[in-house]
Amino acid sequence: MKLHFDPHQQFQLDAIDSIVGIFEGQPLNHGDFDFSITHAGYLFQEGGIGNRLTLSEEQILENVKTIQKKNELVVSTKLDGMNFSVEMETGTGKTYVYLRTIYELNKEYGFKKFVIVVPSIAIREGVLKNLEITFEHFQNLYDRTPVNFDVYDSRRVSNLRNFAISNNIQILVINIDSFAKDENIINKPNDKLTGKRPIEFIQATSPIVIVDEPQNMETEIRRNAIANLNQLCTLRYSATHTSRYNMVYSLDPVKAYDLGLVKQIEVDSIVTENDFNEAFLCLEKVTATKTGTSAKIKIDVNTSNGVKRKTVTAKIGDDLYDLSNKREIYKNGYIINGIDVADGFIELSNGETVFAGDTLGGLSDEVMKVQIKKTVEEHFLKERRFKDKGIKVLSLFFIDRVANYRAYAADGSPVKGKFALWFEEMYRGISGKASYKGIIPFEPDEVHNGYFSQDKIGKWSDTKGNTIADDDTFKLIMKDKERLLDVNEPLRFIFSHSALREGWDNPNVFQICTLNETHSELKKRQEIGRGLRLSVNQEGFRIQDNNINRLTVVANEAYEDFARQLQTEIEEDCGVSFKGRIKNKRERATVKYRKGFELD
Repeated sequence: MKLHFDPHQQFQLDAIDSIVGIFEGQPLNHGDFDFSITHAGYLFQEGGIGNRLTLSEEQILENVKTIQKKNELVVSTKLDGMNFSVEMETGTGKTYVYLRTIYELNKEYGFKKFVIVVPSIAIREGVLKNLEITFEHFQNLYDRTPVNFDVYDSRRVSNLRNFAISNNIQILVINIDSFAKDENIINKPNDKLTGKRPIEFIQATSPIVIVDEPQNMETEIRRNAIANLNQLCTLRYSATHTSRYNMVYSLDPVKAYDLGLVKQIEVDSIVTENDFNEAFLCLEKVTATKTGTSAKIKIDVNTSNGVKRKTVTAKIGDDLYDLSNKREIYKNGYIINGIDVADGFIELSNGETVFAGDTLGGLSDEVMKVQIKKTVEEHFLKERRFKDKGIKVLSLFFIDRVANYRAYAADGSPVKGKFALWFEEMYRGISGKASYKGIIPFEPDEVHNGYFSQDKIGKWSDTKGNTIADDDTFKLIMKDKERLLDVNEPLRFIFSHSALREGWDNPNVFQICTLNETHSELKKRQEIGRGLRLSVNQEGFRIQDNNINRLTVVANEAYEDFARQLQTEIEEDCGVSFKGRIKNKRERATVKYRKGFELD
């Protein structure tokens, strides 16, 4: 399969023009800001090509004001440095936009050196995949403009010399952790570069820096590291900015949803009516202040409207029996005996130790079994509907313990965890129904797999997606997108740990099931973001039908709770109201239509 890109989507062109317009009045420079021995103190024996800006900051500020007025944004009274922000909702082509912006900036002003800074291996691999699959598309749009792209590798620092001296467009993708610390190889004198620090080859070019997901780079160390690149400017792209420096374009979730640029969202909630019959405790976090230590704990609390699950703040000596408004289930053994901030856990008087993120009395196996069954049923329903349309269906399960999906026997051989066993049981039952026979022509063990990181002896482990150990895993995910979309590829059900969040998505994820037994730091907005992209068919063309583009979230909480939290997250992140845009799957109606309706 070859994915196709529409070069005429107006919202994307508007985002590109908003950045290009910042430099209105900058003359086209064809070659040649050279730097050499004398340039800015850099001791280069060879010449190089860099970016040069001739506009004053006053002129740039005037350009920014003009763009902000046109896009109905808050108008800047002064420049927040040379930082410019673009907000684009997940699934609307943010990476495509900034890659095409590179070509436009070169076409209009001759800028040639670009550095894309990413916060994680997952996002890095996603950017590289996008550079590969859009290359021919951009080459056709921009008259075969010579472009080289590379990923920074500390084992091949001499490649940075090519970045500096080449007269072509140069795009360097680099993980923030590769250059944020003094001890990083890039910041140390290197014999292969005649004693120069590798980073000097980047600094000398005054690159335009593109920061992908900048909200992950707001620590002082990371901000200083980016500033140390000696950039001409910094372009910041995210759906969830924490700092909106000189915002020049905004496509928030409500606009994207209402314009039909992302899938519609429906929630199928799986909850038990009497889920409060055992002591529930989830440690969300522990904190230390000048006055003492405390813990945020989610427990079941007696209220005038019945039992509600709430977050309370507890200190050493507090009794959960009292904090729960005297729920009998917490009467014995639930006094906080200790809070360890360094290792992130609490000790209870009954001897239990609970770490941050862990839960006592979490989801029952019965609830999770029903969730898996519902997800498989919905998957088969859509597979049957879309089969003649050439659309492959994918389902994504979020889990928080790898051992629940894949475990190990005493001899070290891998065995299926309970989720894998339950899944295969449900799959056999549903695929055997008369209405679904032959819809997916593969055996249960062929259609599901887990994407986790492997430790040194090959066992799967919990991970957050930011270590070298994640490399191989993410290459498999990111680089096989086309194969994953092929109906002849058996894999349809993906089990993932928290590593699969920002940076990974697939347009044909139609179901997301949250099998998180414990408290997850993964926000609902991040979870559903993995499935918001509009789907594609076997020819690689986007599907625009709203009846097809529907993401079903199978959640382990009430619809009202899920919708309220997602709504709150979007309001906090973007300041816009998302009310009424999350459908309750239980209210879906069956419509019987007359013979020949589809021909009408």
